[in-house]
Amino acid sequence: MSSEKEIQQQLSQMQGQGFDPEAQQRQEAQRQEANERRQGILIQILTPDARERLSRITIVKPEKSRQVEDLIIRAAQTGQLTERVDEAKLISLLEQLNEKTKKTTITMKRRTIEDDD
Repeated sequence: MSSEKEIQQQLSQMQGQGFDPEAQQRQEAQRQEANERRQGILIQILTPDARERLSRITIVKPEKSRQVEDLIIRAAQTGQLTERVDEAKLISLLEQLNEKTKKTTITMKRRTIEDDD
């Protein structure tokens, strides 16, 4: 049948265009492995209360959580952390990040309606 040939041609075209299912699987496996290592590091660094708070933050603001995780991991790798990060330290890190980020302000301009009654 020609349909099998067509499938092979489409597959070769996709591979020629950069679509490689094996490479995609390898990348996914690497991402998953890196995420597991990351979680392992965080388990060692954070107290259970701090991990719980960080997981709640992840639900609401994943990008903020990722920033805090990066900050904590970087500090641990450079030797700046001498003890485990508890909930109070995590809160202070969050406050520091909030101060650094630009605060968004919303200004409402209301139109006035002139009534000629």
